Order: sequence, then C-alpha cells, then structure tokens
Amino acid sequence: MSLADKTLKLCNCNGTLPIDAKALAAALKSGQPLKIHTELCRKEIASFQSALGQPEVLVACTQEAPLFAQIAQAAESRAELGFVNIRENAGWSAEGKAATPKIAALLALAALPDPEPVPTVAYRSEGALLIVGPAEAALPWAERLGEAFEVSVLMTSARGGRAGAGAELPEQRGQAMWSGRVERIAGHLGAFEVEWLQDNPIDLDLCTRCNACVQACPEGAIGYAYQIDMDKCRGHRACVKACGAIGAIDFARPREGALRKERFDMILDLSREPLLKTPDLPQGYFAPGDDPLEQALAAQKLPQFVGEFEKPKFFVYNERICAHSRSAQPGCNKCIDVCSTGAISGDGDRIKVDPHLCAGCGGCSTVCPTGAIAYAYPRVPDTGARVKAMLGAYREAGGRDACLLLHNAEAGRALLRALARRAAGCPRASCRWRSSTSPRPAWTSGWAPSPAAPARWPCCPPAPSPRATCRRCAHRWVTRRPCSPHWAMPAATWS
Repeated sequence: MSLADKTLKLCNCNGTLPIDAKALAAALKSGQPLKIHTELCRKEIASFQSALGQPEVLVACTQEAPLFAQIAQAAESRAELGFVNIRENAGWSAEGKAATPKIAALLALAALPDPEPVPTVAYRSEGALLIVGPAEAALPWAERLGEAFEVSVLMTSARGGRAGAGAELPEQRGQAMWSGRVERIAGHLGAFEVEWLQDNPIDLDLCTRCNACVQACPEGAIGYAYQIDMDKCRGHRACVKACGAIGAIDFARPREGALRKERFDMILDLSREPLLKTPDLPQGYFAPGDDPLEQALAAQKLPQFVGEFEKPKFFVYNERICAHSRSAQPGCNKCIDVCSTGAISGDGDRIKVDPHLCAGCGGCSTVCPTGAIAYAYPRVPDTGARVKAMLGAYREAGGRDACLLLHNAEAGRALLRALARRAAGCPRASCRWRSSTSPRPAWTSGWAPSPAAPARWPCCPPAPSPRATCRRCAHRWVTRRPCSPHWAMPAATWS
C-alpha cells in the first residue's frame, strides 16, 4: 500500500516505541524516507504545523488528536486529518521490538480511503420524553428534567401497590400525567409507541386535584397522587359523589379496558425490570432500574438524543430466496430467533426488518441458510480490501503467521489500551481489526487464530467455561477455541 498521497507524521512517544523507519518505508512503498519524531506533540509541534499545507495528513497518534485538530483549526487549514494508534495497538508490548510488521499493517489500513457510502436510516427526536415507573421515582425526575424536555409521566404500581403510593403530584399542572399498566412498547428513537391500561378509577387527565375526593373518602384510600388504593376501598363511592360533574372517577373504567396510546421520542424507564423485553434495547430507550446512580447517569445521556441523526442501513434482503415460509407453510425462523433487538419479524411468506432497530450485529446473516439476508455495511469487497491491505503490508515488512484480532469500537478498544498500559500488550503477530458498525459495544468481539496460534492469546476476551451456552443465539462453545469470530464473545454474554 502506498502512502504517496498522504503526509505521514510518525512519533516514537519519547523513545518508548521501537520504530524501524527504513523497514516501514519499504513495506509501505512511501517513495521517500520516513522521519521519526520524538515529541511531535510538544517540542516538534512546528513539524506538524508545516505539514498542514498538504491535502492529507496522517498522524500516528490518537492520544493528542484533539490537540492536533485544534492547531489545524486555528491555522484555518483545509488538510484532511487522519489518526492511527500504533502505540497501544503495537509498540507498547513485551514484543514491541518485533512489531514493525504490525505497525506497517496498521498504517496501511489507516491510509485506505473511506468505503463508498451506503443507504442511511434517519431519526428525528424533538425531546418528547416519557418517564415511566413508580411515582416516587418518576415525579422527582420529571421535575428535574421538565425545563430541558417535553416531559410526560406514566405512573405505574410499585411492588404490587397502587400507582402513586407515597407520592404527591406537583402543585402546578405543567406536564402530562397518567397512571396505569403498560401493555406494549414499540418503535425506536423519535417514534416510540406506548400503550397502557388505565386501571385506576381516577383519570388524571380529568382530575382537577381539588381534593374533594381525598376529604370524602372514609377509608383514606385516596392520597395526594389522586389514585385509589383498591385494597382499602370499601365501595362507598363517596368520592364519586364528591367529584360530581367533573367525572374524573369511574369505577367501571378498569373493567372496560380503557387502553390508551401515545407517541414519544425517548423513554426513561424507571421500573425495577425493563418493560421492553429485548436483549439489546433500542436507541432512545433508557432502563436504569431503581438505582439512583444509574438513573442519574441515564438522565445525563438524554440531551445527546435530541436532534436529527442517521446511521447506515446495515443489511440487504432478497425475499426471492428467503426460506421463511411458502404458501403459508412455516419454514425457517433462524434470523427472527437470533435478532437481539427484535428488528426482524414475520410478514406472510417473507420477513420484514425494521432498519431503525437493526444494530448491525450481523447475527441474521450468520445464521441465514440461503443468504437471503446479508450484511451490507461494510460491504464484503471493502472488508476484503482492508484485510488485504493489512496483511500485504504485514508481509512486506517481514511478518509471518499473522493473527487477526476482531473487536468492537468501544469496549474492545478500551481493553487493548488497558492491556498496553498495564500488562504485556498484544502479541506482535496479532493484527487489530476494529468493528465500528455496531452502535453498541460487546457485540462482535472475538479472534481468528492462525493455524499455529495458541488456543487463546492474552489479549483476547476471557474464555468462558467449556460447553458454555451463548444467551444471544443458543450456540454452544464446545471447546475453548471458537468455531468462528461471531461466537467468540465476552464472558458476560455466556452462561
């Protein structure tokens, strides 16, 4: 792979990286000697500034990427900046002196152009937030978040009691308030649909909070959340008479099944267990449980999900070769069973995939027996070109018996950094492959060993016990060596 079109800035980070400039120049076919800096981000920053007149600049440092980007912005440079981590991913290792082929592979990968764009899926969230859960948790959070979002509250029963037990509605009616039992949640960021059953006689939409029912109830079954505790109620119906023409109290309502439905952009679910029962929750749905710290962390993320967003459409589907069904006779359901987001469902003799829910894990394409559903991002030719560039540069630099390490963009990258800083680092023969297509971490971590590789590298995710079962797909790990990278997942995924 040639770097002739880019200006490459290499730094050995104060001499802690053993970089062989001559070998790298030959492997990368740079056409000119490579200069190795020692303090590019400090004393030699002028060398980076002088390169900003070039159209493309590739810096072999990610730690100081914000600094370099700030300098380029201050200089009003139009250079296209790129960054690659050769320190934690290669040089910082017990085998760092022999990591030149690996460094060459990483640089060759970083020099490749971005793949051609694929169709995208758009989201639009305007900040309509539903907080659902016990009133004692939901109401305080509604007050805190009311100025930043268009908040609605759905109070649910806590631990078998009535909705609103032990809580009081705010003095001012500034937000929509409902109570009931959630029957269905569907949709995605910007388009969630929630259906619930109004199972209490008092309708909070109609209630004026005049306290007439509270004062009239002889059993004290009505509190200042304006919900009736049916365990205490003895059927005097004095509250109905006190409510009068307002008509907010109707004991026939629960029996009639008053199902309600509303749409929201985001959901903050404060229930002890998530109301949405999928292994991986959709973007915009937060389920921190009843832990106050987790609730605060979830609330902190909410502003990031207001606006307009897009992501790649990860799949392509050819219904003509789909074996899901023929003439209403059931057939293959493997993709439906393996989908961890609930994005795939049956649709007559075919399936349908919600691209907004699809998280790009690739599980469906792995189990499909006919190839009817396939992974579209990144495309197979693009992936092949990137692997070829890495392994080609690795071989040109004298490397042998390469091992390709597959990991995701967030959790895997953090593990590699920790390994390089505090332990022996990755083996010199393992080429890092980052999967950045999934919006969530811990989906496709794994490794593909070379024929001579040991059963498990120190940098691989912890191996589960023999014959462990994957909770996502029910495949079994029969030995400690995975049958394919898809099933080599972190230990937390196995049981």
